This record gives sequence, C-alpha cells and structure tokens, in this order.
Amino acid sequence: MIRVVTLEREYGSGGADIAKKLAERLGWKLWDHLLTDEIARLMECDCRVVEEREERRDPLHYRLFKAFMRGSFEGSLNAPRLKMVDAECIRDVAQRVVLAAAKTGNSVIVGRGSGYYLRDRPDIFHVFVYAPLEEKVRRLQAAGKSERDAVELAETVDRDRAAYIKQNFGVEWPPRYFYHLMLNSSVGDDVVVETILNSMAIFDKRSA
Repeated sequence: MIRVVTLEREYGSGGADIAKKLAERLGWKLWDHLLTDEIARLMECDCRVVEEREERRDPLHYRLFKAFMRGSFEGSLNAPRLKMVDAECIRDVAQRVVLAAAKTGNSVIVGRGSGYYLRDRPDIFHVFVYAPLEEKVRRLQAAGKSERDAVELAETVDRDRAAYIKQNFGVEWPPRYFYHLMLNSSVGDDVVVETILNSMAIFDKRSA
C-alpha cells in the first residue's frame, strides 16, 4: 500500500501547488517548505540560506574553497567551528529528514532528492510534473516575476537541478524510467491531482 508520494517537478510547472492540493485531498502531511524549515532547524541556520543552496551544486569558487579547507591542516581544524552550510551538508540533512518522513508515512514530499533516497521502497509512488516553457513562464509571471526573469528562471533553475542530481545520484534528470507517473501540468492542476489519485488507487489495487 502506498504510504508516501514523492513529487519531482520542473521549475515553474506548478508542482508545489499540485503537491499541496494532493496532500489536502489525501489528508497527508506536506513536506515542501516544511522540509526546508526542518533542514534549517537541524543545521541551526536561516531558512533562506537553505533555500539558496538546496537542489543545486555549490559555485565553483566555493567548491575550491571547501577543497582547500579540507586539504589544509588549518582548514581541517576550523571547518567544524565555521558550521559551513553548503549543498553537500544540506543533502545529508535532507536525506535524514526524508527518511524520517517516509518512516512516519502519509506524506507528500516535494523534490530535494526525496525520490532517489526512497527509490527501493515498494510503498512509495513517484510522480514527475512538467510543463511547456510558455506555461511555466505564465505561472511564474502570475506569481509576480517579470517576463524576462520568468524566462531566465525557467531555463536555468532546472539546469542547476539536473547538475545536482547528476552529481549526487549519477542519473540524467529526469530519469523517465524512475517515475510511476509523469504529467503535463498545462492540463490543469485539478486534473493532475485527480490523475495522481486515480493512478495511486490502481497501483494499490494491482499490488494487493
């Protein structure tokens, strides 16, 4: 029986809104902003710091600095005291939070590599939400972005996510063979949510 849904999404495709509606329909806990909050709490840092670094690789200059810190005697002594918040640390903490959420069950978990941490669990249903560029731009503009910023974000954020997934999990993002369901959100959020619920019911029935 399905106890957790992981929802991966293209930036601007409305995945967060769809996950929220899905969690409400199921009566399950939504791990999206809550996941970021919990990571920040465990790392004793501001949520904005986590938001800036999760699901993306650290910049080259930072990776070089971190390599220096680890490679030098002084750096190895000072790094623990600095409480460095980087993509690697966030990934490790995110894994702990995701695994704890999955253990509890009745959870909809958005992104943050959750599907890959739970890839071998038979009680997890993996969903990927995507959309045409013009739909993503429309949604981002509706959220207050300028057309120029919307286009730039739609074209660059997912590139960063793909690099992050490739580096940490060794797969080309999105790995189509991995998901139980891939849906185009341009058909409407309510249609997407209903399709996910129907597919989960069919999946559970077949598994039983």
